[in-house]
Amino acid sequence: MADTYPEGAPPTQVRKREQFGSRFLSDPSSVFHHNAWDNVEWSEEQAAAAERKVQENSAQRVCQEKQVDYEVNAHKYWNDFYRIHENGFFKDRHWLFTEFPELAPSQNQNHLKDLLMENKRNEISECQSSKNGTGLTTSGEHPKCSSTCLGHKTQLPPEKETVAEKFNHLPICAKFPGSSATYRILEVGCGVGNTVFPILQTNNDPGLFVYCCDFSSAAVELVQTNSEYNPSRCFAFVHDLCDEDQSYPVPENSIDVIVLIFVLSAIVPDKMQKAINRLSRLLKSGGVILLRDYGRYDMAQLRFKKGQCLSGNFYVRGDGTRVYFFTQDELDTLFTTAGLEKVQNLVDRRLQVNRGKQLTMYRVWIQCKYRKPLLPSTH
Repeated sequence: MADTYPEGAPPTQVRKREQFGSRFLSDPSSVFHHNAWDNVEWSEEQAAAAERKVQENSAQRVCQEKQVDYEVNAHKYWNDFYRIHENGFFKDRHWLFTEFPELAPSQNQNHLKDLLMENKRNEISECQSSKNGTGLTTSGEHPKCSSTCLGHKTQLPPEKETVAEKFNHLPICAKFPGSSATYRILEVGCGVGNTVFPILQTNNDPGLFVYCCDFSSAAVELVQTNSEYNPSRCFAFVHDLCDEDQSYPVPENSIDVIVLIFVLSAIVPDKMQKAINRLSRLLKSGGVILLRDYGRYDMAQLRFKKGQCLSGNFYVRGDGTRVYFFTQDELDTLFTTAGLEKVQNLVDRRLQVNRGKQLTMYRVWIQCKYRKPLLPSTH
């Protein structure tokens, strides 16, 4: 469920402040001098016109029968999309390393690793001290120890079980894909790998392991058959973010960074909170979720016609895929309800320009970082 009609041209990698580029439109008469302008302020009139447009295009809702079809057959619509476009639709997102240094090479991860180091030492100590010869605590439960804990061998379920079932609820010192890694990144809604492959190409941290999943089996197949796919550093799998009975192939408290790029907006709003709750449980103490997604009144929302609205700010595209347009407060509620702390929640307003056709296109995206609170030190 990657971004079907995402951000267009990648943002410039030159920093202004810390995010979102440095090209500002100070003279309106110069608007067609460049392809894009950063951090564009909206006038009250422009905001009011956008609100009126949304009221108009949401006045007529999609009938209930069709809404059921779009939900039940969501996998079909996404598979059809990727079979048509394959890997030629998106551009690799190298700009992510500017916006999210947590994904960059190891020297840029030091700030997060330092944050996690004390907690990791506590986990290892707890694991080593709790074993009584069977690898279990005195209560019979598996200790939640670090992947660096050696000598603890857990019998895996039979091979006939699915990948997700095989690794569900394993302690961190049990074997699972990437169990020996020291830095783990999970991208949910990976599409054809336009985030995953730039990470693998750019980040040479020997302790890095990247997990990536998508709702579409066609998308995951394209990732797995890509010449850049390296099973020793990456594990791609099919996963439904909304299926509460479908497990991730990693234990809880094992992931350093979770990436959500134009994916949360593709699911039914009523299912978003439980999906984020589940992802929160995968994070290590101090781990972060990184999100970039559609903001309210983005050009894509204003372009919808009457009869494409499913519910408030939730629409269906012509190909059957769906999209929601967020406010900052909505995303803050989702993440804080899941027990995460806000690090960043910003609106990126960008003006893209078609100089040939003399057209202006206002984009609105929201960028967030939310962190799982650190566990108190045991020392």
